[in-house]
Amino acid sequence: MTISIGDTLPDASFKVMTADGAKTLTTAEVFAGKKVVLFGVPGAFTPTCSNNHLPGYLENRDAILGRGVDTIAVLSVNDHHVMAAWARFTGGEDKILFLADGSAAFVKAVGLDIDLDAGGMGVRSKRFSMIVDDGKVTQLNIEGSPGQAVESGAAKLLEQL
Repeated sequence: MTISIGDTLPDASFKVMTADGAKTLTTAEVFAGKKVVLFGVPGAFTPTCSNNHLPGYLENRDAILGRGVDTIAVLSVNDHHVMAAWARFTGGEDKILFLADGSAAFVKAVGLDIDLDAGGMGVRSKRFSMIVDDGKVTQLNIEGSPGQAVESGAAKLLEQL
């Protein structure tokens, strides 16, 4: 079952890379008491994710934060090493929180997983964006096609803030 507006995010954990190495963050640590914009992508370094989806959030970062958002986070079913490399490569390091959901546990728990095995990618995240206020989903946008970032893009999300 796919998560809906009004639902609370389930307990989960993510890996992030810090200056001291890999660290585990829980859902509570990321979302409790905060307004967070979370967007999910099928894969770091993939064309639409790197050329369209992530850049939109980087370009609109100040406008998003200016509307009362505490954190902007991107999630992908990649390991924390890949997510850290993607953050450095795109200039997103220290601007956006790069969350690794390496086993797809979070996206499966919220029903936003997609089987891309036919394309050699395995289980991944659907392309989505959401606004989460103190752990509760207040807006949810799920892209109809993994190769597009319109419904889940930064421009649409800005309209919802």
